[in-house]
Amino acid sequence: MQLLFVVLNKVECLEEILEKLGEAKLYGATILESKGMAHSLSEFSDLSFMMSLRMLLDPGHKESRTIFMVIDEAQIPVVSQIVNEVTGGLDKPDTGIIFTVPVGYTEGLKTNE
Repeated sequence: MQLLFVVLNKVECLEEILEKLGEAKLYGATILESKGMAHSLSEFSDLSFMMSLRMLLDPGHKESRTIFMVIDEAQIPVVSQIVNEVTGGLDKPDTGIIFTVPVGYTEGLKTNE
């Protein structure tokens, strides 16, 4: 089992991603509102000129959504394909990231079988 995270900067893609995950029978996800460190720092401290410039060039990106789900390793490519298809590709700047961490123990999870 893996704990898969999708940090989605293109929040306008969230609904379609969730719909497609449901179509793939991947229902067990939790979604959190999140914010990148650079944006948080801009609220609390003076930033360098380059960081300030970046904020000016991308004022619309203020928050993200973090989706996390415990899935079988075989389902990782399915989630990756859905996210990349809907967002236009995680290789594009300021789209998001996917990563996993191993899960050693679970309790209370229902299987999709």
